[in-house]
Parts: sequence; structure tokens; C-alpha cells
Amino acid sequence: MKTELLYLVWVTVLTGVMWIPYILDRIAVWGLTEAVGYPENPKPQSAWARRMMKAHVNAVENLAIFATLVLAAQVANVTNNVTATACVVYFWARVVHLGAYTLAVPWVRTLAFAVGFFAQAAIAWQLLR
Repeated sequence: MKTELLYLVWVTVLTGVMWIPYILDRIAVWGLTEAVGYPENPKPQSAWARRMMKAHVNAVENLAIFATLVLAAQVANVTNNVTATACVVYFWARVVHLGAYTLAVPWVRTLAFAVGFFAQAAIAWQLLR
């Protein structure tokens, strides 16, 4: 499997499991009955869980862009050291973004997001040049 596709799978897996910790927090804070129901006035979840949910939403939004670029590069046979490196960098930027967002580290979160954006831009550049 090419590096680009391997890291697309890893990014997808990471995005796919991000919900688990904040749902466990929801069960701990609300109780199982409320967590599986539709409470009208639920207790607020832990601050870290609320931030993790936001990081997850951001990851899903960006996965659509990243996946499209990686798959377009595969179809167009535009894979090289730049695209492979960009995919590795994107994955680790998303890991750092998740951790920094969850732990409320604002500058690191923003820097990680920017690194991920530029990794996507590098793939797009390879496709468009």
C-alpha cells in the first residue's frame, strides 16, 4: 500500500475513534440512562470532553478535504516524496491537534491546524502543477 493511502487509513481510524473518550465522559457525567436517551436539560460534560468533541468535528470536516486530495492523487498517479511526506505530516498534525485541543493548549492547537492545512496544500499543489 502506498504511503498516502496508508496514512489516509490512519487518519480515518483516528477520526473514527475520537468519539469514544467523550462518550465515556458523557456516561460518567449523565449516567447511562441519560446518555442513551434525549435529556432535556443535561448536565454539562467535562470541559476536556467538550473540547474533544470540537476537535472531532474539526477532524471530520478536514477528513473530507484530505481524503479527496489523497484519492485524487492516487487516481491521477501523482504520488511522490512530497505527497507521501505531506500525508505523514498531516496525520501527526491531527494527533497533535486532538491532544492540544483536548488539553486546552491554544497556540499548539492552532499551529497543528496550520501544519495540517499546509500538508493538504502541498498535496493540492502537486495535483495542480
